Amino acid sequence: MSIMAAKGSRTIFACQNCGHQSRKWLGKCPDCGDWNTFVEERDSSTAKGGGAVLRTGLRLRESRPVQFVDIEAQDDAREATGIEEFDRVLGGGIVPGSLVLIGGEPGIGKSTLLSQVADRLSHLYGNVLYVSGEESERQIKLRGDRLGINPAGLYLLSETSLERIFDEINKLQPKAIIIDSVQTIFSEKLESAPGSVSQVREVAGQFMLLSKNLTTPVFLIGHVTKDGMIAGPKALEHIVDTVLYFEGERHHNHRILRAAKNRFGAANELGIFEMTGQGLIGVPNPSEIFLSERPIGASGSAVVAAMEGTRPMLVEIQALVSSSKFGTGRRTTQGVEINRVALLVAMLEKRLGFHLSGDDIFVNLVGGISLDEPAVDMGIVAAVTSSFRNIPISEQTIVFGEVGLAGEVRASAHAAIRLREIARMGFKRVIMPQNNLSGLPEDDRIEIIGVRSVTDALDALF
Repeated sequence: MSIMAAKGSRTIFACQNCGHQSRKWLGKCPDCGDWNTFVEERDSSTAKGGGAVLRTGLRLRESRPVQFVDIEAQDDAREATGIEEFDRVLGGGIVPGSLVLIGGEPGIGKSTLLSQVADRLSHLYGNVLYVSGEESERQIKLRGDRLGINPAGLYLLSETSLERIFDEINKLQPKAIIIDSVQTIFSEKLESAPGSVSQVREVAGQFMLLSKNLTTPVFLIGHVTKDGMIAGPKALEHIVDTVLYFEGERHHNHRILRAAKNRFGAANELGIFEMTGQGLIGVPNPSEIFLSERPIGASGSAVVAAMEGTRPMLVEIQALVSSSKFGTGRRTTQGVEINRVALLVAMLEKRLGFHLSGDDIFVNLVGGISLDEPAVDMGIVAAVTSSFRNIPISEQTIVFGEVGLAGEVRASAHAAIRLREIARMGFKRVIMPQNNLSGLPEDDRIEIIGVRSVTDALDALF
């Protein structure tokens, strides 16, 4: 028997990207497929020192069974931050006791956004604690001066020890807590390094206990991997109540805050911000932004009415079809799924007789946004056909609808909401699924054309 086994402690090897555990070291993770990500850690199941609650000294309230009918509803308990786009993504405001995880690439604006949120919350509700494991108090102050914020109730703490952070929370009793970032915080009761799977899981679990028992909202900033996913174990996303992804291009001023999970609101909700010298400013009318530089009279350009959560958006889709010198055409996409484009191109070849197999096809969603809604299919078909025939689509025409492999145009959800946005943006003509026409309110400002197939849609367009 080994000395380690005699002492009653065991070690495991854990993947630092996905959290997969193994009793021996592996070069390649069988779950996520990454190489050289296994690190030796102590098995948390054999660690001594009481329960998870005793590790931080958190004072928990006593839990007792409560009858369902005796529980008060909290629909009106949301706390608005005053940042409309941020509240929209959360489902209308911050729910007391919620644990929110925000991920994004380095430099995308996560700390800037939460600095502004902390400023609003301290003005509206009281003390807010901003814990940073990466920056000093002076660095955070410098960013706050640049953003023009100077709240009296915002407290800064540069600390990485979980136990000392909880001591300060017990003293201050803040109304909200921000952790920047969760990968830098470590518990002294665990022997693994900060940022490891066991540390991230432990830290997130402790803040989950705190948020639920003290009804204090907690915001965790998380790093992302090269694949764009939040670093650390996948269980981290299951622990928290809401997962937000901050997206955007470094060379564009616009940032997109997307809800991937939300226990208190609609998932896939979208908030759009503009990065300025004074911080992030919400964009209340994204359709106008995405269509502001749309070319007039150019082939291969179509406007589609899409839905992101509960928000309608009008987005331009551009396509370029050009002959290939190699006999086999390429398929390149930006903002839409490449497999979906290949499927629609194959449908056009089979059902309409287009010869596209030897052509290069490029599809781009303007504005740096990504959409995976089925109603975008009609926009892709219209843009590809316009470029293939070299015939521009009328600037006053807009399309939406799901396209099947048989060439049929299927109904899309929220047709009335899309039509309201179309009318507000001044479009005069919309081509949409025939099955969506029943029950729609009449609007003299728009000519509505219902189609049942791609052939009918292209006849109406060209």
